[in-house]
Amino acid sequence: MSSNDTPAKDVPAQDEIVTVSDDALRKAEQFVEAEEGATNRLSGWAGTAVTAIAVAMTLFHLYAAYAIVPTQELRYTHVAFTLVLSFLLFPLAARFRNRVRWWDIIPGLLAVATIAYALWGGEDFTDRAAVPERWDIAVGVVFIVLLLEATRRTTGPIMPVVAIVFIAYAMLGPYLPAPWTHRGYDLARLVGHLFITLEGVFGVAVDVSATLIILFTIYGAFLHQSGAGKFFIDFSLALMGGKPNSAGRTVVLSSFLLGGPSGSGVATTVMIGTVAYPMLEKAGFEKNAAGGLLAAGGLGAILSPPVLGAAAFLIAEFLKIGYLEVIQMAIIPTCLYYLSLLIMVELDARRFGAHDVSLHLDMTLGQMTRRYGFHFVSLLAVVIFMLFGYSASLSVFYATLTTFALSFLRPETALVPKKLVRAMADGSIGALNAATTCACAGIVVGVVTLTGLGLKFSSIVITYAGGSLLLTAAYTALIVWIIGLAVPVTASYIICAVIAAPALTKLGVPDFAAHMFIFYYAVLSEVSPPTALSPFAAAAITGGDPYRTTLQSWKYTLPAFLVPFVFVVDPQGVGLLLKIPKDGSWIDILLITAKTTLGLLALAAAAQNWVLRKNTTLERALLVLSGLLLVFPALIEAIIELIVGRDISYTFVPGVLIGLGVVLWQARTPTQPAVTT
Repeated sequence: MSSNDTPAKDVPAQDEIVTVSDDALRKAEQFVEAEEGATNRLSGWAGTAVTAIAVAMTLFHLYAAYAIVPTQELRYTHVAFTLVLSFLLFPLAARFRNRVRWWDIIPGLLAVATIAYALWGGEDFTDRAAVPERWDIAVGVVFIVLLLEATRRTTGPIMPVVAIVFIAYAMLGPYLPAPWTHRGYDLARLVGHLFITLEGVFGVAVDVSATLIILFTIYGAFLHQSGAGKFFIDFSLALMGGKPNSAGRTVVLSSFLLGGPSGSGVATTVMIGTVAYPMLEKAGFEKNAAGGLLAAGGLGAILSPPVLGAAAFLIAEFLKIGYLEVIQMAIIPTCLYYLSLLIMVELDARRFGAHDVSLHLDMTLGQMTRRYGFHFVSLLAVVIFMLFGYSASLSVFYATLTTFALSFLRPETALVPKKLVRAMADGSIGALNAATTCACAGIVVGVVTLTGLGLKFSSIVITYAGGSLLLTAAYTALIVWIIGLAVPVTASYIICAVIAAPALTKLGVPDFAAHMFIFYYAVLSEVSPPTALSPFAAAAITGGDPYRTTLQSWKYTLPAFLVPFVFVVDPQGVGLLLKIPKDGSWIDILLITAKTTLGLLALAAAAQNWVLRKNTTLERALLVLSGLLLVFPALIEAIIELIVGRDISYTFVPGVLIGLGVVLWQARTPTQPAVTT
C-alpha cells in the first residue's frame, strides 16, 4: 500500500490554526522567481526612475492599443523598453541584486541606441536587409548580444544558448552531415535577416508580445491591485463551505478564477497554496498529494480562458485566426481538465478520510458577492468585448478601463493614484520575461525560415515514424516535452510550432489541432522535472518531497497529458476543439465530449485507486482499460493496426460496459475482498 492510499496521520484538531511558515513562503517565492525572474528591489532615485520607465511603457502600449502605431515602430519601441527595464531590474548575477550599477545602465543605453539607429534609418534601413552596410552589421551584432544577455538575466542561460546553437546551425550549414546540411549563411546575411527584417527578432513573436501579451499583463496587474485575487480566493472559500471535500474544491475553483487572468502557473500555485494548504492539512490531505493538487491547479492557469498563457496569443497569430477562436477551442479541454481534477478531489476526500474544516470569514457569501461581485464583470470583460466584435487588443484595453472604473465602487478597492501607478508599473514589469523570450525566440524562428529547417525536421520525424500518425504524434509530443524542460513554455511553443507542427499537418492533421497539441505539451513542462517549478513551489509550501509531489501532480494532470492525442489521432477529436469534424455535425462534438468525459472519469478513478472504495488490482486494470477504450478508441485501433497490420474498428460501448461493471461490482461489495487479484 502506497502512502497515497492511506489517510494522513496526526491531523491537527479542528480548533488548531495551521499556517504556512515564512521559510516555506520564501522557498516558494524562489520558484516564482525562477519562472518570472529575480528582480532588483530598488528604492530612491533608481526605484523612481525604473517605475517611471515602466509606467511610460504601459502608457505607450495602452495608446498603441487604441491608436494606430506603425508596425515597425511598435515592435522596435516595445523591444527597446523591454531591454532597458531588463538591464535595470535584473542583475548581472545574484550577488549584485538590489542596486543599479554602471554595467546595468550602459547596456540599457546601448539597447536604446541600437533601436534608435534602426528607426532613424527608416525605409532605407529595411531595404538593406539583403546587403547590409558595415555599420548595420556592427549595430546588429551589438543588438543581438544585448538581447541574449537580457534574456539570460530574465529567463536563465538555456534560451540564449539555444539561440546561439541555431545561429551556429545557420552559419555552419555546409559542414553538417545530411540531412541537416544547407547552403550556409555568412554574418552579414544572418544579421540582416534577424535584425533588419520583420522575420527574425522583430517577427511574429515580438508582434504578439507588443500587441497582446503586455496588454494582458497590464490587465492582470489592474485586477490584482483592485483586490480581485483576494476576492476570488475568499469567494471560493465561502462558496465551498466547511465540508470535508471543501478544501480540495476550493483549490480547483480558486485556481480557475485566479489562473484565468494571471496565466502564470507558479504564481497561481503559490498564491493559492499559502491560503489553501492549511485547509488541506486540517482536512487530512497527505502533504505530497496536497502539493500535487496545488500544482495541478496552477497548471490550469495556463490552460484556462481568457488568457491561457502567452503561447495562446501566438497560436492566434501563427494560424491567422482571432484570439476569440483560440478561447473557443480551449473551452472543452479546460472543462474536461477541471472536471477530472474535481473528481479526483472528491475521491481524495474519501480516500484520506477528510475532516470538516472550520472557516473564519468576515462576510457571508451573499455579503461578499454584493460588495465585491463586480470583480466578475472585470474578469469576463475581455470576452464580452470580443463578442461585441472588438479586436483582442481593443478588448483587453477596454477591459482594463472597465476594471479601473469598477474599482471605485468600493473605497478599499479603488485604484487611487498610488495603486494606479503600481498597477501600471507591475503590468510592464510582469511582461518582461515573456517579451525577452519572444524576442530571443525570434532568432530561432528567423533561422528556421532562412534555412528551411522546419520542412527538413518534419520529413525526418515522419521518416522515423514510418508514416504512422500515431508514432509521429508520439515523437512530436516527446520533442515538445523535452524542449519544454529546457526553455519557458512560450519559447517551447514557438520553437516547436515552426519545426514540429509541419510533421503533423503533412499527415492530414488540421493546423489548429496540431498547434493546440503542441501548446498543451509545451505547458506540461510546468510539472515535469527537472524544471517542475509548480510542484517544487507547492512542495516548499507543504513541506513534502518535491519529486513525490511532482509524481502526484502528474496524476492530477492526467487529462492534460491524454486529451491532446484525441485532437490529432481520432478523426472526431477536433470536436473537442469545438470544430465540426469532416462530414460530421454538432452531434459528433457532443458525442466525442461525452465519450472523453466518461473515459477521463474512469482513468481518474484508476489513478486515485478509488471508486466507491479502494480498488483491487483487477478493478484498477479494468478501469484503465475502460478509460482507454472511451478516450482513445482510434488510438487503440492504430496500435492494433501497427501490431497486426490490419485496420480494426469498433465502437466505444465496451468501454462503457467495463467501467459501469466495476462501479456496480463495488456497489455490491462495499468492503474490499480479502484476496485481490
